[in-house]
Amino acid sequence: MTIINSNNVVLQNGVQMPILGLGVWKVTDEVAEITVRQAIEAGYRAIDTAAGYGNEAGVGRGIAASGVNREQIFVTTKIRNGDQGYQEALAAFDDSRSKLNMDIVDLLLIHWPVKGKYTETWKAVEEIYAKGYARAIGVSNFQTHHLDDIAAMSEITPMVNQVEFHPLLTQEPLRQYCASHNIKVTAWSPLMQGNLDIPLLQNIATKYNKSAAQIVLRWDIQNGVITIPKTITPARLVENANVFDFELTSDEIAQISALNENKRFGPDPDNFNF
Repeated sequence: MTIINSNNVVLQNGVQMPILGLGVWKVTDEVAEITVRQAIEAGYRAIDTAAGYGNEAGVGRGIAASGVNREQIFVTTKIRNGDQGYQEALAAFDDSRSKLNMDIVDLLLIHWPVKGKYTETWKAVEEIYAKGYARAIGVSNFQTHHLDDIAAMSEITPMVNQVEFHPLLTQEPLRQYCASHNIKVTAWSPLMQGNLDIPLLQNIATKYNKSAAQIVLRWDIQNGVITIPKTITPARLVENANVFDFELTSDEIAQISALNENKRFGPDPDNFNF
C-alpha cells in the first residue's frame, strides 16, 4: 500500500500536516466509522472532522479499527459555534477529546468567526495548545479582518485557516494575507459540491487521463493549499488520492485560476446566522 499523502506541509511551529486528507462533513457517525477505516486502509493519513458534524465518535472508532497507530494519523477537529466563548470552548474541547477517544488532537480550529465570541474562543484554543492537548491550532472561515482581530490580542498566529476554496472561488487576497503571515490554507468543498462540469476542467482531465476532480485536487496541491475532499465511496477515496503521479503546467494552473467568479457554494463568513 502506498501512503498517498506522504506529501506534507510544514506549519509555522514545525508540525507536519498532510497536504491531502479526508473530510467527513455531512457524514453520519456510523458511516464515518466505516469510511475513515477504509480511507486509512487506502493510504490516507489525515482526517478532518468537527464537533458540529456529529461524527467525532465514529471518526475515533474508525481510526482505532484501522490498525494504524494513532500517531500516524493527523486528526483535525473544530469548536462549533454554539460552544464559543472561553469556558464554553474549553468544555467543548474536552467533550471532543472524549468522543474521539484521544488525549491529543493534531489540529484544533475555531469553526466560524462568531461575532463577539471568536477572540475569547481563541484564548481558550491558545490555552489548549499551551497545555499540549493540540499539536497545532488555527481557524476556519476567517476573513482578513477576523485574522487582524486575532493578531491584535494574541502572540500566537493561527497556523491554519480552513476556507471554501475551489476554481470558482480562488480567495486570492485572503491567500496572500495568509501567506504573508505564515498561515497555511486548507480548502473545504474543493470539488465545488460536485459542480465539476466545466469544459476547461474536462479538457485538461482528458489530456492527463484523469477525472475533473483529480485535476482540481492537483491544482489545490500545486497552489500549496491543503485539501480535504469528502466522499463515502471507496472507489472515489482511491481516485481522489491518485493525484501525485502527474503535474499541471503553469499555464494550466493559471487557466484554472482564471475561472474564478468569487462564487460560494457555502455560507459567507461575514453573513451567517448559525
